Amino acid sequence: MKDSSQLDNMNELLRLIAPGTPFREGLENVLRAKTGALLVVGYSPEVMEVVDGGFSINCDFSPNYLYELAKMDGAIILSEDLKRILYANTQLIPDSSISSSETGIRHRTAERVAKQTGKLVVSISQRRNIITLYQGTLRYSLKEIGVILTKANQAIQTLEKYKAVLTQSLTNLSASEFEELVTIPEVVNVIQRTEMVMRIKTEIKRYIHELGNEGRLISMQMEELVGTTEEEAWLLYKDYARDDSDDKIREIIVGLKRLSDDELLDAHHIVRLLGYPSSAATSEDSVAPRGFRVLNKIPACPMLLSIILWINSNNCLMLLWLQLKNWTKWMVLVKFVPGPLRKASNVCRSRCLSTDRCKGLPI
Repeated sequence: MKDSSQLDNMNELLRLIAPGTPFREGLENVLRAKTGALLVVGYSPEVMEVVDGGFSINCDFSPNYLYELAKMDGAIILSEDLKRILYANTQLIPDSSISSSETGIRHRTAERVAKQTGKLVVSISQRRNIITLYQGTLRYSLKEIGVILTKANQAIQTLEKYKAVLTQSLTNLSASEFEELVTIPEVVNVIQRTEMVMRIKTEIKRYIHELGNEGRLISMQMEELVGTTEEEAWLLYKDYARDDSDDKIREIIVGLKRLSDDELLDAHHIVRLLGYPSSAATSEDSVAPRGFRVLNKIPACPMLLSIILWINSNNCLMLLWLQLKNWTKWMVLVKFVPGPLRKASNVCRSRCLSTDRCKGLPI
């Protein structure tokens, strides 16, 4: 899977040139005119080293101005925020020793300038009518909106199927938790399905960024389907990771994102991320959850209480119970939490009953 920073850069670029923005309108005008163009976004000392000739414009950006200036053969230099056109008809002379996989002169120059300066360079092909983005080692060719919409709709359908399977897996896991029969392979299976859903979401978000204002309905469908999957995944990791600290959970999430699709299907990789030995991937021994995920589903149970409840011997437990507003409702709900938490609840209740502050409370 691609590095997360590279994906973030790509999403940022796609938002920058999304349909509905003035910059995209200018690019589309040049594309329809079949004149071709070479544009550099940002003017820095690194860019100055490769720019030769041309003339200063230094005017406000306008799609029409961009279209007219693109009729000249030279490159156009824009400000970093795309609000001003700085130079036009310039010649770009990048370092020829920089490798390039492109064949056309315009695209080869664009790739080398992007690698040398780190700035966004846009190349519009005169004959093929393709807009290509370069930044550093990143290369991306924009596709027609119709093609992107088709792919986005297919991804939404895939997400819907994967989310249904994930929901069933979580239901099965909850049932196993209540019976105290959870095994590591079952937890790994749920984590795999959760990560698959999150990867499909990431792919759809890229389509949404590229669609711009045309992707509003796709975005609404995605958010409806994904729901609180990300939050539930966080609680799932806190339930079963050897170390449930926030830093460790973030490390697990990053580690899962770095796994390739094939590695994700290998249980041993996930087991190691959770902090267990590789042999646990096939173990049928039961493992007890801490209960964060199940307790989070109870409206009367705030996150702070979830954190305290699984600690079986802690005086803070008693103090926290004394602050509960609806004792009767909580005592009914606590009957349905997993065994270890039910034991902690009983310990807490006994402590409360032994204090003067609990007299008269329906516990």
